[in-house]
Amino acid sequence: MTTDIQRWSKRRKMEVVLRLFRGESLDEVSRDVKVEISRLDAWRNKGLHGLEEALKEREGDPMQAQLDEVNRRLGELMMENELLREKARRTPGFQSGRSKK
Repeated sequence: MTTDIQRWSKRRKMEVVLRLFRGESLDEVSRDVKVEISRLDAWRNKGLHGLEEALKEREGDPMQAQLDEVNRRLGELMMENELLREKARRTPGFQSGRSKK
């Protein structure tokens, strides 16, 4: 149906897909915007898929919870390490475990 190649912005595609979601027929919209029915159908399907993905309810990602816990523990250990280094530095006669070769 379209002989000249034209780029459709996301916004323009979204407006067309919303018309289809509101119940306008593929034929009617196709004639109006001069885009093939198959392309409009593909846009509609992508739009529907995007909505489904956006509306999925997720119960918190277990990997993210684990990662958050590891990061929290790492922060604690780094702070402990820093405090011990500072304490060792202030202790007279204490040498760090590093060899001075």
